[in-house]
Parts: sequence; structure tokens; C-alpha cells
Amino acid sequence: MGIFGNAGGLSEASVLEALKAVNDPDLKQDVVTLGFVKDLKIAAGNVSFSLELTTPACPVKDQLKAEAERAVSSLPGVQGVDVQMTFRVTTKQAQQARTLIPDVRNTIAIASGKGGVGKSTVAANLAVALTKFGAKVGLMDADVYGPSIPILMGASEPPQVTQNRIIPPVTQGVKMISMGYFLPKNEAVIWRGPMLHKMIQQFLGEVEWGELDYLVIDLPPGTGDIQLSLCQTIPLTGAVIVSTPQDLALEVASKAIAMFKKLNTPILGIVENMSYYICSHCGERDEIFGHGGARRASAQLGYRFLGEIPLNPAIRTSSDSGHPAVLMGDTPYGKAFLDIASATAAQVSIANFNAPQAPVIEG
Repeated sequence: MGIFGNAGGLSEASVLEALKAVNDPDLKQDVVTLGFVKDLKIAAGNVSFSLELTTPACPVKDQLKAEAERAVSSLPGVQGVDVQMTFRVTTKQAQQARTLIPDVRNTIAIASGKGGVGKSTVAANLAVALTKFGAKVGLMDADVYGPSIPILMGASEPPQVTQNRIIPPVTQGVKMISMGYFLPKNEAVIWRGPMLHKMIQQFLGEVEWGELDYLVIDLPPGTGDIQLSLCQTIPLTGAVIVSTPQDLALEVASKAIAMFKKLNTPILGIVENMSYYICSHCGERDEIFGHGGARRASAQLGYRFLGEIPLNPAIRTSSDSGHPAVLMGDTPYGKAFLDIASATAAQVSIANFNAPQAPVIEG
């Protein structure tokens, strides 16, 4: 049926007009203007269509589906409404990045101002969480001084080399690369800037990443050569800053934020790790490092607060055993990682939407 078919009654035009009342709260436009409505069909009063979102981890996916169903159901002559939720991850990847990682849509750096705040744990769980939502995800361990990602992911299988290309192992559905695979046990990395830059070039350009919606990059703490080399090598989609609640950690985290701003890398948001502790015996809550500091800092700086992760021994034990805590989604910490992944994906969509002439990788 054409868009002007069945004039005066139920038509594609009337359905699309009704759907203009459904707005994406993050992108601030209606789903018709955004081009989300796909495969619209009308047959004997039954209306079916897809809403193609910009991420599988959309935090308002269920809300948009319900609103779309209500909007169309209210039209005269509608007997039934079938809404399918699909996704197509957007990108603003520049030519500089497409040369090295041509099929990677988005690059997300996980950073911290100081060590010991759980940055690598957040990176590993974020990657697995995005995979659980249905995205294609890679995880690059750029923390050359303390490459812990293989341990956190339980990934002992080393990469393979074929025709001068590095084939990354896949664990929990995530493609991975780390210096931990190439270093003898207990050996330290003592490299100057040019060697670190070469490593970044190889991890990006020589690894067979294939098609990815998100490449999560675990950076070393601080504001050193690796951060500079990465941002100079490819324009990042954005950075996630991990901090604990206390003032000292937040003050140091602000230095990482300042570095990314100077390098023209968008800040996707801030995560508060070790936010609070609940005793497993008595259930009493104890805010060991304070609480809410990252949320307040996010508000003051104008960035999205992506979520808080409790301090729980189970996160440590699961990490040590190579079983990311997000896999235990029915726990407070498992749900926290899922919520943070969803919020981060939403911020990536916003960053791409606001970028001028954002290209789309077909596939």
C-alpha cells in the first residue's frame, strides 16, 4: 500500500503521523524524523513495523515500543499492532580511523586519573555487557604496564598470527588483544614513547578486528604517552572516566578529563566504582570511600553520570577467576554493569547524532 493509499482512513501516512508523537528522550526528536520506522505494512487493519534504534542497549527501548504501540492503536480502524525492535549502531568514524580499523563503528576509551579504582574491571564488564545486549564488541588492553584483561576475562588462549595479521581470541563473545599475551610471566614493560606508539599502531592496524559495533579500550591510569598516542592515531568516539567517590580520586580524575578535552575527545560520562558496601551478614550499608562524589562531579562538569558500582567481594572473586561479574545479572553489581553499558551506548549514540556528517558503515 502506498503512502497515500486509503485516503481518509488507515494509511501509512496516518500511521507515520501518529508515530511522530513518540520521541527518543536522548536524541530529542521523534522516531519518524530520526528514520527509526522501517518495514511499515498495513493489512486488514493490522499494522506492523520495526523501530530500528541506534544501539541494542538502548535504555528506553521498552518505553519506545510501548509508546509506539499506544500511538498506532489509537488510530481508527486498527485491529492489531506488531512492533519489532531492531538496531543499527551508528558511527562518526573519520577517515583516519577507517584506514586502521575500517569496520569498527565506535571506539570507547576507559580511563582513570589514578590506579586502583577498578578501571580494567569496568572495561571488561562493559565489553561483555554490550555483547549480552547483542552488539559486536572488541576489547583492547592498552594498559601495557599492567595488562590484566586476559585474567579478568579468563582468556588464556593466545592470539594467532596468519599472513602478518593478528587473529584475536574470542572470550565471552568479545574479541581481545593484550600485551599480556606477548610478555613472559612476571616481566615488566619498560618502554619509551616511540615503542608505546608502535604498540598502539599494531593493536589497531594489524589485529583482525573485523566488523565491530564497539571497540572498548582499557587505558593505563593517568595521562601518559599511550593516551596521547591513541588520541593522535584515531579520533575516539569518546571516553568513560572511572573514579571512586572520595575527593582525592575525583580531583585526579579531573586531570584525565582535562587531557581528553585538550585532545578533542568527547567525555561520554563518569562511573563511580566502589560506591558503597553492603554487609553480606547484617545487610548494613557502609560508604567506605564516601558516596555520590562522582555523581556530583558529573553534574558540576556537565557530563552524564553513567552509574555506580557497589564494593562487593564477589566482584573480586569473579574477576580473579576470569568470570566477569556482569554475567551474574541478577545481582546488584551485575545489574549495575548492565545499566552502565546501556547508559554508555546511549551516550555514544548522542555523540554520533551530534557529530556533523556522521557516516554509517554498511553491514
